[in-house]
Amino acid sequence: MNWLRVAEFKVGLFVIVVGSLIAVMSMQVSDDPSYLGRSKKAWFLLPNAGGLVKNSAVRSAGIPVGVIKDIRLQDGQARIDITVKSDIPLTTSAAIEIKAQGILGDSHVEVYPGSPTDAPLPEGAQILNIKSKGSLDTLMAEVGDVASSLKVVAKNLEEATSEDGTRKHILGRIVKNIETITDDLAHVTSENKDKIGEIVDEIHDVTSSLQAIANDNSDKGFKKTWEHLSATVKNLDDVTAKINRGEGTIGKLVSDESTAEKVDSAIDGISDLVGVASRMQTAFDFRTEYLGTVGSWKSSIGVVIQPGLDRYYYLGVVDDPAGVVETTRTQTSGTTTSDITQTATYQNRIKLTLMFAKNFWDLTLRGGIIENGGGFGVDYFFLRRKLKFTTEAFDFTRTNWRSYATWYFYRGLYVDAGINDTLNKNSTRSGFVGAGLYLTNDDLKLLLTRGL
Repeated sequence: MNWLRVAEFKVGLFVIVVGSLIAVMSMQVSDDPSYLGRSKKAWFLLPNAGGLVKNSAVRSAGIPVGVIKDIRLQDGQARIDITVKSDIPLTTSAAIEIKAQGILGDSHVEVYPGSPTDAPLPEGAQILNIKSKGSLDTLMAEVGDVASSLKVVAKNLEEATSEDGTRKHILGRIVKNIETITDDLAHVTSENKDKIGEIVDEIHDVTSSLQAIANDNSDKGFKKTWEHLSATVKNLDDVTAKINRGEGTIGKLVSDESTAEKVDSAIDGISDLVGVASRMQTAFDFRTEYLGTVGSWKSSIGVVIQPGLDRYYYLGVVDDPAGVVETTRTQTSGTTTSDITQTATYQNRIKLTLMFAKNFWDLTLRGGIIENGGGFGVDYFFLRRKLKFTTEAFDFTRTNWRSYATWYFYRGLYVDAGINDTLNKNSTRSGFVGAGLYLTNDDLKLLLTRGL
């Protein structure tokens, strides 16, 4: 018997073929990519899986790319296992977002593959980046809050506009105040009807007077005044026109560029002069020193004029108890030749000092006339200009070399100590100590204002 020709075999073979075609077509149409081994698995946790259904679609950019394989409870949260197509490049920065599909509460999983520069997500790994988006429950909760707020507003409005009203709410107070104001206005208008009529009559009289002035054709009337005003405006127009054409002194000043440049240059010169004067600093230096060898006091007063931070001029007057020492030599001849040296000292001789100084940070170089003789000096500051060391030489015929230190201990007050005529070429070598006061123009302004 040929079993291939048996009807039962043919029917069975037909059923198998049709079933196979249906299975293949179902796998091709299904969103589940795991049937033919073309899938990638992952999972994530949600606090609420409401609206998600097992075997529902997983989408990317709105296109189905997989399905939800399983939904179960894990550690108090909903664990969602998904399967997506293997050609979806999931990386470690992949993200999940639950999106609503309609107003009935259905939702689907939207997957974002992540940055292509990140590492690929391992098979069956957890997706940690979950994007939060308002669900229908959240929306309904917010609508409930809004409804509650509207209910409170409606209640307040009802209380504010009720017959008795209430002053508990601001709207009720506004309504009460408006009612009080309108009531007061009604009383005022009813009690002052006569006065209001008088005010209306006075306003009518004023408007009538203004109309009479406007219609007055006399020399003092409104029309004549308006004509004079018009003529004045016309004259102003003529003057401005001449200025624009460059006529007259003012016109040349405005229109002639050379004249304007000269005026600008003169103004700049005055501004520079005033600016230099305002920036110039002036100070007074009062000093007294006790000369040990001489046994008397040496005093001086000086004026410092400083046009800039890097230089200044000093003019001083010195009262020196050692005075000026002059030595004369007399030679006599005869049977015996001899030299006679005579020394003359003039007491309390007034000396003048005039110097120019240049500042180099903490170093200052000075030069000029020092106590009636040419000389120079060097100052160096320490301790933030609190301590100053000075050496100076002058009167080079009998070089007077003087060195001393100055300590500024409080504002303009200072003390100094040193040695005068170190080389003793003037027979006046002496140690000295002293004190002084250095006042700037700012200090003088302060003293004068305090005194007044």
